[in-house]
Parts: sequence; C-alpha cells; structure tokens
Amino acid sequence: MTTWAGRTAAEISVAVREKRVTPREVVAEHLARIERLDGRVGAFRTVRAEAAPAEADEVAARGDLDRLPLAGVPVAVKDNLAVRGESTRVGSAATPDTPAAQDHVTVARLRAAGAVVVGLTNVPELCVFGTTDGVLGIARNPWDPTRSAGGSSGGSAAAVAAGMVPIALGNDGMGSLRIPAANCGLVTIKPGHGVVPTGAGDGGWFGLSENGPLATTVEDARLMLSVLADDEPALRSEPGPLRVAVSLRSPLAGVTISRPYTAAAREAAGVLMKAGHQVRRADPPYPMSLATTSLAHWTAGTAADAQHLDARLLTRRTRIHARLGRPFMARVRSGSAREQLRRRLEPFFAEYDVLLTPALARRSPKAAPWHERGWLSNVLANTNYSPLTPPWNLTGWPAMSVPCGTLPSGAPCAVQLVGLPGTEYQLLELAQQLQERNPWRRTAPMN
Repeated sequence: MTTWAGRTAAEISVAVREKRVTPREVVAEHLARIERLDGRVGAFRTVRAEAAPAEADEVAARGDLDRLPLAGVPVAVKDNLAVRGESTRVGSAATPDTPAAQDHVTVARLRAAGAVVVGLTNVPELCVFGTTDGVLGIARNPWDPTRSAGGSSGGSAAAVAAGMVPIALGNDGMGSLRIPAANCGLVTIKPGHGVVPTGAGDGGWFGLSENGPLATTVEDARLMLSVLADDEPALRSEPGPLRVAVSLRSPLAGVTISRPYTAAAREAAGVLMKAGHQVRRADPPYPMSLATTSLAHWTAGTAADAQHLDARLLTRRTRIHARLGRPFMARVRSGSAREQLRRRLEPFFAEYDVLLTPALARRSPKAAPWHERGWLSNVLANTNYSPLTPPWNLTGWPAMSVPCGTLPSGAPCAVQLVGLPGTEYQLLELAQQLQERNPWRRTAPMN
C-alpha cells in the first residue's frame, strides 16, 4: 500500500493529477499523522479535521485538476495569515476569536493551485520572538523535542519536519522563516521585497516581513514560491560559475558563531567549490550601528501590531517590546536607515554574486514557556542564537536557509545564502546543487 504522508508536494501533486490517489485520501493520511504526532510536537494551534476533507473533495471535483501545480497537497498556514472560516489569533489572548471572512492573498493562491489547508500553526505572541511558545502552545523541534522549533514560523516548520504536511506557509520579519527552517532541517527562502504579497499584521513590520515556503526539498520550495509569487514554475537552469563570499563572522559585535555552524558553512563552501564556483572568504561591511537599527525596527514592528489590542491581555515581554518600539515608529517608517544599509552593502555584492554564512550562531533555546520570562532574557536568547538573519530583512534582499551538517545531538545544522534583488531562482539553483551533492534526511525520525 502506497503511503503519502512523508512524500514531497511535487510527488503528491503528480499522483493526484494522474488520479493514482484522491485528494481526500492524501489529506486523511496527513490528518491521521497529525493526530498521532502533534501531541508531542505542538505544531498546530487548530486542525481542520472536518473542513479539510470536504475541501479536498472540492479539489477533486475541479475541472482543471490535471493542471493544478499543488493538486491535493496538504498545507499548514502560520497563524498570522487569514484562512477563511478560521480565526487568526497570532499566538495571543488579545486577538479576537472571530472567523476570517476571506483568505489572505497567499492562502488564496495556494488554494487556487489545488492545496488544502489542514490547519493553522503555533506562533509566539504577535510573532515577536525566536522561540515558538505562548499562551496558545509551544512548538518543539521534531528532531530534538527538548528544543524550541524556533520562531516565529516554528509551528509551520515543525509540522513539515515531522511529516505532518509536505509544505507550509510562514513569514520572516527578522529571520522567522530561516530560523525555524535551520533548526528543523528544512529549505526556505525569504523572497526579496515585492516578489510575494505581504500584509501580515499591521503592514508587515514596515516592509521587513515577507511570506514564503517551508519545505523538505529545494524542488518543493521552488514550486511553492512560484505559486505564492503567481509565476509560471521556473525551469531549472544550472547557474554558471558564481562568485561566492563565505563569511563566518557575526554581524553583531560580541556574538560568536559556534563550531557546528562554522563547520557547516565551510562544508557548504567546499561543495560549491567542487561544483565549479569561485569561493572566497570575505566579510560584508556590517556597520557598528546594525544592532541598534535592528532593535529599533524589531520593536517598532511590534508596536504597530499591538496598537489596536488590549495591552492588559498581552504577555509582559510583548508589552515591554511594544512600548520600547513606539518612539521609533516614525523613524522606521521613513526607511532611511534601511537605505543607508543597502548603500553600504551594495559594493560588496558588486564584487560577489552570493553570500554564504552559517544560518544560526548556535542551536535553539530549550522548549519552554519563554513568554513567562523577562523581556531581557528573551532578547538575549534571541540575539545570541540568531544574529545572522536580520540584515537581509533590513535590506529587503532574498535569503535562504539550506540544511547542511548536523549538531552533536544529531539535529540538523544549516547555512544561509543571500543575494541581490531578483536572484531568488539563482539562490534556489545553488541550493539545489547543495542538495544533490550533499543530501539531507528530509523529515525527523518520528514513530
């Protein structure tokens, strides 16, 4: 008997289009896996156990089934993007439990492509912090359940890494796709600004936040990105020799990169060198002001998202974060600091096509109720393990996380790829070369 839970989105959609399996059968298998495993993982805030099979039948009845790129593919959606008929809680007791009247545009595009939404995934309150915990649940890393899946798309990442869905939708305001993808051994791409519609929260953190895919293969990430961007699926084309800069330096002074992550970057550099690329050690000219610029944007985004909510219902760490961000909102809205950063980094990317870095500085913090801890302990935990992602939200340039190597615990390690605007598919091709030459196990070993 063929099983479909654990298969890739590409494999499932081909089988559905060829009528070797029905969307309902595929969805039922994944719902059964969610029921069996999610008590240990905590990926989902809500599971659409009744609605999803009915929607799968609607997909099966479509006249264009044989042309749908995601025909019958189960998908999980991060709980800050509207799903018609479901509430959007954003991990908070301060948000209304009111069903959304319509889908967010990215959800609508997934459904138009034949995907079936099986549930909404856990996030930290207002998607602020790099650990996926809050009053509505704690999402754990399926590879190491003692550790957080990582914020803020951690529920979506955990769902994919546990094989509960083949792909999931998340977003990234300071690394919130790349951080949990790196923890959970997944491929993701934060697209450059304007490639995929945004609109999460009150304006997507002033343009920092981008919606994107979480997947177990580069092929699935490419397929989902093309749907989200409303593009024709990009044809594969081997990139010519690229100039790749390898940097092992943290952008933030005083934060060091642990040995497993520097080893992963060196390993990936060796793979790309053997693939014919020109690989050199070189550090981007990160400004000393990067830490304060990042903090101003991070807190101001939270202030914007919290301004219409009852502060008494927010956790203390969120209230403090929002309060600190209010004075920065006007300055952040102007975009001047981001433009200065782009101008500073552009000459580096005139010399190099791609930047390769470790994805994280160290493994994720323990899976715990971090929302009950102080604001400073949360900020320090976040900063010390994920300093490498925020610069590329500030520039608005595309960046990926790609599995590479393992941690001493056996959990996955990862590297980050960064390029200039418009290089999303070039980065995906480079990631494909890494996958082909240095393959990874796609999902965690869960029984």
